[in-house]
Amino acid sequence: MAVAIIMEFEGTTLDQYDQVNRLMGLTPGGAGPDGSISHWATMTEKGLQVTDVWESREKFDAFARDKMVPLTTEAGFAGPPKMTFHEVHNYFTAGNA
Repeated sequence: MAVAIIMEFEGTTLDQYDQVNRLMGLTPGGAGPDGSISHWATMTEKGLQVTDVWESREKFDAFARDKMVPLTTEAGFAGPPKMTFHEVHNYFTAGNA
């Protein structure tokens, strides 16, 4: 079942976020990691907020463990994010209506 994840990285900058994406080989508007359905990032008053939809919690957990945590640590993120998980009822993909 698809899962939505809201990650709040307090004290993290867009430059740090961009650095992690470069280290992962990801480009804006390009394909995401295996298992990722959608991703967007924005700044809030407290720092970086990332909202993702993944094919499953297991795929996200593997990505977080193997890629996200090591690279956010390398980029100097202030600490782990506050994460909120939600089961996804429905989502849309790009296409013609």
